[in-house]
Amino acid sequence: MARLSVPYVRKRPRLEIIPFIDIMFFLLVTFLMVSMKLIQNHGIAVHLPAAATSNSQPRQEEIDITVTGDNRLFWNHEEIHFETLPVRLKSAHETSPRLQVFINGDEAANFKKIVQVLDIVRSAGISSVTIATGDQNLSVSKK
Repeated sequence: MARLSVPYVRKRPRLEIIPFIDIMFFLLVTFLMVSMKLIQNHGIAVHLPAAATSNSQPRQEEIDITVTGDNRLFWNHEEIHFETLPVRLKSAHETSPRLQVFINGDEAANFKKIVQVLDIVRSAGISSVTIATGDQNLSVSKK
């Protein structure tokens, strides 16, 4: 008995991996986006006043000093007393001479406290001081 030859060769089925990679990347990005929405911002809530003549300032080596509506003082996110501010600013300026300070003053804060913070920053020898406003930042240069 003679065997008939088959005109086509039977190939094993191939499993394509590229669509699986696409699906995995899509799931990864979706997971990251959803998880970022679940993370709450742990910043200090202040209502910054708006300024018509302000412009955006780049942030490199920076310190955020915040005066809240009830006149509490924060160094980045850490609450401090007004008496410790000059010492901390001088030591930060010694370690980083190109230091930039952003003053965030709540619109309900006492203006006298914000001016005191500005004077303390300038007396520490820091010339790059920016007062943060609603959408922009107002740069105050030392003369």
